[in-house]
Amino acid sequence: MTSLNVLVSLLDENRKSWRLFVCVTAALLLGPSHSPAQTASHAPGWVVITIGDYKTLHAKAYPPEREPEAPPVDATLTRVDYDLRIDGDLATGRASLTVDVLKNGWVRVPIPRGLLVREAKLDGKLVSLVPSVAGKDSNQLSALLSRPGRAVLLLDIALPVVSTAGEESISLPSTVSGVTRASVRLPRQGVDIKLTGGLLAEKSEPGAESKWLAYARGNEPLTFSWKRKTVDHRSSQALRLRGSLTELTGLGEDTATIVAEVNIEVTQGAAREVRVALPDKVTINQVAGATVADWEMKDGQLAVTFLEPVEGNAKFIVSGETRSPRDGQIEIPLLRLMNTERDTGGVAVEVLGAGEINKFKTEGLENADASDLGEIVSSRQSASLFAFRFRSGDRKTARSLTVNVARYTSQAVLMANVAEARYNVLITNEGKLLVEARYAVRNNQRNFLKITLPPGATLWSASLAGNPVRPGQSPDGSVLLPLEKFHAGEESPEFAVEIVYIGRGTTWNDKGQFKLALPALDLPISRTGLLVYHPPLFKVTPEPGSFRPEAYQEPISRALGPAPPARIAAPINVRAPGPSAPPPPPGLAVSAISDSKMEVAQVSTEALVDNFRLTLEGGKAAGILPIKVAFAGLGPSLYLVSELTGENQSPSTDLNYQRERKAGGR
Repeated sequence: MTSLNVLVSLLDENRKSWRLFVCVTAALLLGPSHSPAQTASHAPGWVVITIGDYKTLHAKAYPPEREPEAPPVDATLTRVDYDLRIDGDLATGRASLTVDVLKNGWVRVPIPRGLLVREAKLDGKLVSLVPSVAGKDSNQLSALLSRPGRAVLLLDIALPVVSTAGEESISLPSTVSGVTRASVRLPRQGVDIKLTGGLLAEKSEPGAESKWLAYARGNEPLTFSWKRKTVDHRSSQALRLRGSLTELTGLGEDTATIVAEVNIEVTQGAAREVRVALPDKVTINQVAGATVADWEMKDGQLAVTFLEPVEGNAKFIVSGETRSPRDGQIEIPLLRLMNTERDTGGVAVEVLGAGEINKFKTEGLENADASDLGEIVSSRQSASLFAFRFRSGDRKTARSLTVNVARYTSQAVLMANVAEARYNVLITNEGKLLVEARYAVRNNQRNFLKITLPPGATLWSASLAGNPVRPGQSPDGSVLLPLEKFHAGEESPEFAVEIVYIGRGTTWNDKGQFKLALPALDLPISRTGLLVYHPPLFKVTPEPGSFRPEAYQEPISRALGPAPPARIAAPINVRAPGPSAPPPPPGLAVSAISDSKMEVAQVSTEALVDNFRLTLEGGKAAGILPIKVAFAGLGPSLYLVSELTGENQSPSTDLNYQRERKAGGR
């Protein structure tokens, strides 16, 4: 009770405010625990606290209030509504600006540019309009508002009416408002209205005036243009038109395709449709054109209707087909425009496939150049193309065209192809590769075979039909091998192209996967056989892919038949030997005839001695040619096959290997 008596006495004597009461109350609660010695040294009724405690209590009694964030803009122009009436050279009315003020204090609300403002009111009171601040456009007027919230600013405005070549217009300036709406009244009827910069929502003619309601896009001016409506009597006039029809007929084996370009020119009236006379057994598949609405084929006529009546020019394309003989005399179906005063154009005929036109008979046509019949004919590049122009005269003049077509028997032309590819691959524990690639090639036109070896591979030897050849090199580093050429036909013989190269892969551990990549050829390969010899201490299984395991089979192509038991090549190019020199051995390779190793070695030695003797007697080698390297197949093997390898594709397969505890045989 003593503390309460002290509190009451302090309030009576010092007349402190309610805030001091809160601070003193907190001090009474904390005072005795903070400084009991100081409390005992002072007279009763006093509480002594430190300055730091006082500031702490003051901050708790009066926490600082967070000031609200300022709005991003001072004010926004939410909506603009125009209500105008056109009277002579001026359009007068009212513009209602709906403004949302977001800031306390005075703000500027810009008035749309170009408006002639007579007065401005806000809540029935006049508002002053002031120019923009210095440094900005001084022609921009602004209204000063001080009350936050929504307000509607009413402006009495006037706009000039611009007249140009019998057309009048008014333009409302662009604004930054979200919605701009304009209602315009014209005290007369019978006018055509055109609107730019917005959308015309309503158009009516109440009483003796015309009324338009439109909405602007906001980012561009809204322009109303009008002129007196003119009555066009062309639709009631008799139709008179001219036409041009250019037809291209392609004669196939059993079907003739027809493509016709039709151009019409209306000289009087308005054409709602155009009719084209069709020969018998002609079927129209499509009629395409920017102005075409629909088309119908009935009673030997093609009726093409337009989206709007055509008063000038129009163009469309007609596509069709008909049955025709393969060869002999063929009557060309001719399309013809109907109800025209004069029609021009022509017809072109071409033979599709192996054949030519050797005779023709015409009526009402005359010979012409293909370039004279327009792009539809001049763009064709055919050796059997004949063009004719319609002969000028009466539109009822008969026209006909009969051609005699001679067909040729089609011959299969083989460019180049790899009928079969065979690969023998020897892999060591260190990942080294020895690859022998053999290709059975058919060729009628190609000069070189481009082979892209796997990265890091080195070519050791190359041969063509059993004879060593010197390969070339393309700019991208690929190997170029010359090819033999034969006459075109189905019976072009196959010949063998062989290469041997070495490569390096990853070292085999106890278990892992080895990626085997093969060369890429610039020819398609029909079928591929891959024989892989691997270290005997490992078990190898292929991953599923383009290659699949099968039982070993000999090559199907005769060019890749089984090689002799042993073959040692000694290729060399020499000059013609002298009279005393013995003749060189035939061919570039000497094959052993006997199975005895001794006989093979003897033949090889004799070949080397003969070549050395020729060199000493004046012969000169024409360069270093690769020698034939015999492939050694050692260890267990795995045979894989694949079909249809595309051009410039590198066939590859993934091999899973695992070391076996006991070495297994092949």
